[in-house]
Amino acid sequence: MGCQLLLIVAVLTIIASGEGKINVGDVCNPNDLKGLTSFKAGIHNDTSERLAKWVGQSCCGWEGISCDNTTGRVTEIRLPGFISTDDFVFQSQMEGLLSPSITFLTSLEVLDLGGLIGLAGTIPTSIGFRLQKLRKLYLYGNKLRGPVPESIGNLLKLEELHLHENGLSGTIPSSLGNLQNLNELFLQSNQFTGKIPDSFINLTSLVRLDLHSNYLNDHMPQKIGELQVLEELDFSSNLLRGKIPSSVTNLTVISVLYLDNNYLEGAIPFPSSYGQMHSLSFLRLNNNHLTGTLPLNFGYLTSLQRVSLANNKLQGAIPASLGSLQDLTELYLNGNQLSGWIPKSIGKLSSLLIFSVSHNSIKGPLPDQMSSLQNLQTVDLSFNPLNLSSIPRWLAELPSLSRIFLAGVGIEGEIPQFLRTTPSPIQELDLSVNHLTGSIPAWLGRLTQLYSLNLSRNALVSEIPQTITNLQDLGVLDLHSNKLKGLISRVFEIGQRFSGGSLTYVDLSDNSFSSGIELMGEGGQTGIQFLNLSHNFLEGRLPNSIGRLKSLRSLDLSYNNLGFVLPNTLANESLLETLKLQKNQFTGKIPSEFLNLRKLKDLDLSDNLLEGEIPAGNPLSNFPESSFSGNRGLCGKPLTPCKARVLVKSTIPAN
Repeated sequence: MGCQLLLIVAVLTIIASGEGKINVGDVCNPNDLKGLTSFKAGIHNDTSERLAKWVGQSCCGWEGISCDNTTGRVTEIRLPGFISTDDFVFQSQMEGLLSPSITFLTSLEVLDLGGLIGLAGTIPTSIGFRLQKLRKLYLYGNKLRGPVPESIGNLLKLEELHLHENGLSGTIPSSLGNLQNLNELFLQSNQFTGKIPDSFINLTSLVRLDLHSNYLNDHMPQKIGELQVLEELDFSSNLLRGKIPSSVTNLTVISVLYLDNNYLEGAIPFPSSYGQMHSLSFLRLNNNHLTGTLPLNFGYLTSLQRVSLANNKLQGAIPASLGSLQDLTELYLNGNQLSGWIPKSIGKLSSLLIFSVSHNSIKGPLPDQMSSLQNLQTVDLSFNPLNLSSIPRWLAELPSLSRIFLAGVGIEGEIPQFLRTTPSPIQELDLSVNHLTGSIPAWLGRLTQLYSLNLSRNALVSEIPQTITNLQDLGVLDLHSNKLKGLISRVFEIGQRFSGGSLTYVDLSDNSFSSGIELMGEGGQTGIQFLNLSHNFLEGRLPNSIGRLKSLRSLDLSYNNLGFVLPNTLANESLLETLKLQKNQFTGKIPSEFLNLRKLKDLDLSDNLLEGEIPAGNPLSNFPESSFSGNRGLCGKPLTPCKARVLVKSTIPAN
């Protein structure tokens, strides 16, 4: 009898515990079902095919839908654009409009429609009145337009709000300041205007705040420092002005601070004492109007790893305290008005990978302590009055250095041979705007990993060495404004032995080259986008093979002695935006195929021997007379009509 009683009690307990629970596979709340089916109806193309599986009445079993086990209400919609499987990750699309009926799902806690690319429409104005249980809202990476509704400030449980990478506009609603549980707010890459709401200082739970790439103006909130748990702040690429608020020093756990590409002015207000902003690792203040000096206490920011203060109006010396930044890997001070010398303490920056101080007024000599920078990969000292006379040998002995920029620093003499055997292969070398003399050394052909070579604006007098054809990875070659002579054809042979080359930018202008034009397009260099051979002594005709340079966007052959007819294959360069052929001796007619150069924006055929009617139509008819002047035989728009010329000629009396 006792055993039977225990069995009855156990059964009753099981029944009682199951009371009120709903089999979520069998039921869907009518409002939820209506909201989901309306959402599906607004989508006309779903590349993931998830919505195609939304059939029947049991919405809680649909892909991407989660429900509460007790109430049966939909609590989560997770349909992100990025889908990962065991084998791959791909981005799906949902093309259509976001249905306002999504707000019928009043028990929603998570709504994730981020990264669907094609999802358009607006954020429903009633979202803040109906979805008050929402904790996470992801609508980023879509095509949403219009304002963020003021009602969004009613979502008091919201923890994460990601609306970035859309076309949202208008002002940022001040009601967002009500969301005191918010720890992530991403509004970047939209079209927001106006000021950053002062109410943001109420977001005391905020850890990450990103507003970059909008049109926000006015000042930063003066009390921004009250966001005590803020770790990442990005206001970059806006129209912000005024000073950086001194309250930023109260951001005690900030690790990322990006204020670059604005119109901020005044002095850098931090750090004022040791221990402030002790976690700051990534700092970008570049491209503003900041003035004053680099704070003497800058070295107090001991966690810094990457710093860019470039392109401001900073003056004075580089503080010696920078030597305390033991974790610093990248330092950009270029484009300021800094003076004095590079401090010896720079040698303590054992982790430094990139050091850029170009376009300042830094004096030489360079401190020998720089030879201790064993991990330095890139150094840019260009356009400073260093008066180096020669490249320090220790610079070429740095074990990791592969990118050397020493333009306009007063180097004299020949290109030093010790550059041929650097411990790390040179990938970029810029020695332009110096006083280099002699020849381009043949050993340059051994720098097989060289991508960019700039020796322009020197006094080099040789031919281009044959060994340059070994540089299969060369993408940028700038030798303009020297005294070079001989063949240009070697440039088009670069990388030919290695099944094609990588050249995209070539400038050989303002030299004394005389031949080799007939091989344009013959070699493996068909990817050239910018080609300038102007102001030389090139002769002969343009070959038909020039039409193989189908990536060309800019071609300048002006101020040479080129002649014969223009090849109609030039019209194959459909991407061409700039074509300059003036001051040559081209004859014949302008090929009618030139009308196919639809992207042409800059054309100059003046001062040649061209004749006949200018082909009628765009883009040729859109250019001014100056594009065709100095060709006595040319007529037609925009010059004198051809019939008028014949009439004038017929009225001239015979002798």
